[in-house]
Amino acid sequence: MFRKVLPTVIAFATLAASALVAVAHDSWISKGGYRNAAGEWCCGTLDCSSPERIATTGSGWVINGNEFVPYDEAVPSLDGKVWICRRPNGTRRCVFGPPPNS
Repeated sequence: MFRKVLPTVIAFATLAASALVAVAHDSWISKGGYRNAAGEWCCGTLDCSSPERIATTGSGWVINGNEFVPYDEAVPSLDGKVWICRRPNGTRRCVFGPPPNS
């Protein structure tokens, strides 16, 4: 019985995971077609996220306690959150954030 049900469970799990990725990536960032100063698309597959820990300083944000992002590197965020889109090697491709003092 288990051998007959397992392929169905795996197929359903794969489909559900694909749907979650599509919903998560169907955001204002991907719909907006944003590019950075080098002309790269900001949003590729699973490369944009909103950090959990953000501290605000006079000139930028400190992300997760160890990464500084200057305000002047960010494009205004439509949802008021800080979003960072990264290249496959982990470097920043694009940053979105609320204007300082907003």
